[in-house]
Amino acid sequence: MTGPLKGVRIIEFAGIGPGPFCGMMLADHGAEVIRIDRPGGFMDPRDPLSRNRTSIALDMKNPDAVRIARELCKSADGIIEGYRPGVMERLGLGPDVLLADNPKLVYGRMTGWGQFGPYAQAAGHDINYISLSGVLHGIGRAGEKPVPPVNYVGDFGGGGMMLAFGMSSALVHAARTGEGQVIDCAMTDGSALLAGMTWGFLAAGRLKDEAGVNMLDGAAHFYDSYECSDGKFVSIGSIEPQFYALLREKTGLTDDADFDAQLDPSKWGPLKEKLTALFKTKTRDEWCAIMEMTDVCFAPILSLGEAPQHPHNVERETFLTVGGAIQPAPAPRYSATVNDTPRAAPAVGADGDTVLTGLGYDVASIAALRESGALR
Repeated sequence: MTGPLKGVRIIEFAGIGPGPFCGMMLADHGAEVIRIDRPGGFMDPRDPLSRNRTSIALDMKNPDAVRIARELCKSADGIIEGYRPGVMERLGLGPDVLLADNPKLVYGRMTGWGQFGPYAQAAGHDINYISLSGVLHGIGRAGEKPVPPVNYVGDFGGGGMMLAFGMSSALVHAARTGEGQVIDCAMTDGSALLAGMTWGFLAAGRLKDEAGVNMLDGAAHFYDSYECSDGKFVSIGSIEPQFYALLREKTGLTDDADFDAQLDPSKWGPLKEKLTALFKTKTRDEWCAIMEMTDVCFAPILSLGEAPQHPHNVERETFLTVGGAIQPAPAPRYSATVNDTPRAAPAVGADGDTVLTGLGYDVASIAALRESGALR
């Protein structure tokens, strides 16, 4: 793989969601990511989160498999794991052991609640983590129950992406100082941080601690989605005065004095009703012809099927076909290093012999490990 992380080796202990997302990010940007999979596991070649990997299948109940995992970690710059606190320690692969073996190792730990705290040993999912961090409370329409934002905020923004950033930062530190360390990446912490601007607005008195009543959460008429006559939707984000003036011009509302009260929350409801009725008079394509690529701050709301076909995304190659399926392309982009086109996820264990050969195992030793069941 090419990219800014070329030459970095990461060992990924297979998991779901945010851990694989972190592995994808590191691999997309050039790292060699060797994934330790469970025997009998499955990686879908169409899955973006599993791309750009090398896979070895080890039965971690077998002492020989644990020994191999430990050897791999000795050869690595970093590892990522997403088990409950204590699991890696019980396997004999905790930070104390692996950092003693490899003092430069960056040991990335991905959990929902973190390595300590009252909730640390409890099961959970994205919806629970962003509930505890205060984020979910602010997502939804006024007077209605909170609406989960799929699992983007906890698992991926506050989890996998945060761990990828932490790994990259700690790898730079290790390269400069020779000092490895443990990263405690909790989705509660990460999702709270993603809401940093919201906390700032709250402290400044510019935000109410309620959902659906603030400028950016769907209350304002100039920052929302609208249905068109064909049942499709568009988005408007005309916050700044000049952009709002252009919205009024493009919608024929320049002379409607009611719209002068842009920032008066008491007027937002009636003004939204007017815009709702107005947008339903034309199709989405008709509104695109009027507003697309202008300073209205406008975009059509595209489905997953539509987004890869939009001219902007086509020109930027925002989506690629990998493993026979459309996937988001690696991001961001660099001027000096170019990321490779992603490789589809391998079959679980497909690279076991190659990985072990790289550690110095010969054919007979590899065969013996297969016979013992440590290697699958």
